[in-house]
Amino acid sequence: MKPFLLLAIRAEHVAADDEYAAMLRRTGLPEHELVRIRLERQPLGGIDLDDWSGVILGGGPYQASDPPETKSATQHRVEAELSALLDEVVARDFPFLGCCYGIGTLGRHQGAVVDRTFGEPIGGIRVRVNDAGRSDPLLAGAGPEFGAYVGHKEAIRELPTHAVPLASSADCPVQAFRVGTRVYATQFHPELDLDGLATRIEAYRYAGYFPPEEADAVLAAARASGITQTPNLLGRFVELFARD
Repeated sequence: MKPFLLLAIRAEHVAADDEYAAMLRRTGLPEHELVRIRLERQPLGGIDLDDWSGVILGGGPYQASDPPETKSATQHRVEAELSALLDEVVARDFPFLGCCYGIGTLGRHQGAVVDRTFGEPIGGIRVRVNDAGRSDPLLAGAGPEFGAYVGHKEAIRELPTHAVPLASSADCPVQAFRVGTRVYATQFHPELDLDGLATRIEAYRYAGYFPPEEADAVLAAARASGITQTPNLLGRFVELFARD
């Protein structure tokens, strides 16, 4: 099988390694079949999509909608590299799944309005799958509603007409969308469980998602949300698109 490519942007080693472990666990892939490139540490370089089964873009603290003058040189490089990659991904309808940061990245590339109107605090939510989502190969098995974990400052406010919305939540109108037939993004984190959420709460205690002194309360609220199981969309993505 051709491997999948995981593109990561987390500079915090604990959070970065926990994300990779979660992606391995949820995809069911060994490390040699889910190859990670940490873009905050190295340039993407030349990527030949023919060498891969699909591309997964993980989350992180970058905000696509922040003013350009506030972004670091590294973030500008990463955004330029991802934009160039998405040019080819979208043109070829190549299997792609963007998670959290990935929805803003794909959204902006496709002309969506991305801003801070529909940010959601860190915690567990209920995601509602619409008619298009219920007939979509990736989300069809998730049911009409499911639990997921989120935590984001920005979100998509308006999709372009060619993009297909697939799911929403009470406070965020675009929790998932698709472009073409194989290019996806989710606002929620399909890799996360409660233990992983706890790791990120600590890693990003001072990143502006919540007052630092409220970290324990944020985790307690997530535990009280009742979200204990989430659909394995990453495993489904692999099942759909793995190729020799």
